[in-house]
Parts: sequence; C-alpha cells; structure tokens
Amino acid sequence: MDDNGIKRLLYLKWGLKMLEINKIICGEASEVMKTFPDNCIDLTVTSPPYDNLRSYNGYTFDFEAIAQQLYRVTKKGGVVVWVVGDQTINGSETGTSFRQALYFMTLSFNLHDTMIWNKGMFTSPQTVRYPNVFEYMFIFSKGKIMCNQIKDRLNKKAGSKSIHTMRKKNGAIKQMYADNRQIKINKMGVRFNIWNIYPEQSNHNRKHPAQFSEQLANDHIISWSNKGDLILDPMCGSGTVPKMAIENDRNYIGIEISEKYIPIIENRIKNAQPQLF
Repeated sequence: MDDNGIKRLLYLKWGLKMLEINKIICGEASEVMKTFPDNCIDLTVTSPPYDNLRSYNGYTFDFEAIAQQLYRVTKKGGVVVWVVGDQTINGSETGTSFRQALYFMTLSFNLHDTMIWNKGMFTSPQTVRYPNVFEYMFIFSKGKIMCNQIKDRLNKKAGSKSIHTMRKKNGAIKQMYADNRQIKINKMGVRFNIWNIYPEQSNHNRKHPAQFSEQLANDHIISWSNKGDLILDPMCGSGTVPKMAIENDRNYIGIEISEKYIPIIENRIKNAQPQLF
C-alpha cells in the first residue's frame, strides 16, 4: 500500500497475457510495448522529443517503431494524443509534425482532430518571422470514439435564440432550423480546439528539459477517457501524465528510457492525490 492507502500494483488479463499496470517501466518505448497485449490501452497522452530541440542524455527516438506499437496496443475506440512541434533549420521549419501525422494515418489511425496548444509565450524574439507560441496536438483515433467535452468558454450568444445554418456549395448560407429556446445566460460553451494553457513557470519538479504541462495532460485525460481507463505515456519524462491519471482516478503505465528520470517520476506519483467525489 502506498502513502494514499491505495494499492497501485494491479494486473489486467487479456487472453493468456497479463499486463502489470500502475507502474513505471524503464526501457525503450517500442520494445517495452512489444510485451503488451493487443488492444489494451484506452488513451495515450505523450509529447515526444522532436528535431533535437532538447537533449535526452544521448538517447535516440525510433518514431516509426513507436507509432506501430501504439496502433497495435490501442483499443478499438481508443485515442492517441500526440503533442509535437517543429524546429527551424536553415530558415525552414522541418515539417516533422506533419510527416508524423501522415505516418500515423498510414497505420490506419484516423486523424480525429488537429488541435493547437497556445502556450502564450515564446523563447526568444524573432526578426524574420513571427514568434512561435504553439505546438500541434494531433488526436488520433482507432475507430469510433467518445469525448467528454470541456465546457468552459463564455458563450457570447447567451440570451439569444439558437439558429443553425450551413453553407451550401455555391457559398450561400442556408438556415437549417431555429431553436426557439434561449441560450442560457449562465451556460458555458464547449471549448474550441485551440487550448490556451500556460506551461508551468516555476522550478517546482522541473528536473527535466521539457516537462509536460499538468493542466494540458489533465484536460486531455478527462476529455478522451473515463474513470478506471488505462492511460499510457510511452515517453514519460518527469511523470506528468501518470500523476494526472492518478488524480483523475485512471490507471496508468509510464515508460521512460532514461534511468535518471525514474526517481523524479516516482516521487511525483507518490505525492499525487486522487480526487474524492
């Protein structure tokens, strides 16, 4: 039993295979995932290293092997959230993010949504281009999925009647139908697919070169999974995704290639507080 009095070491059974969950595994992601049963993961949330923007203790990143294993282990109805950006080299962005998205699609993933993480900050001024303040968040799905939409957007049409329209092929607007009910003044609208979330700026737990945002991980976990689901981060870094999985009453598996970061992850997990409802 851990400090929260909750047994974290569990096993799930798929056919003849047993999968140990609620643990952190040190190893290369694609090789570790080869030991997993097919169709066992409900949701993956991860931000891979890209374009050598950060140094990860000399480890390499086998993108295609990882993507292939992610397709195999993802359940039907499951989701992969892939947060990624591009480096600018010799005056041109690399386009790594787009190539990765297209590769996922060749594996039969659906590109369910292309979302934007607006970090609201940039690392240095630019003189020949506008400063970059965002990363892509590709949402890949394996079949038909569910979504627990976050409703935290102030609805500017509150108090008015809802009118639904569509644009025809010739560009004209056609009214489909009018809802005679007024939009409630206190009713919040569904969040758009551009998420404005500032990265954590303090040095708290920042012993990793690219620590994932807790709020970002949290919001994807509650959007694309339900309580009791199994959440994977195959490039676990400092352990943000497992931490937020615990705090949202989900199970988790974290994979991290560098032994250096395992104590950091375990410390964050130890201090995670499951929400009580």
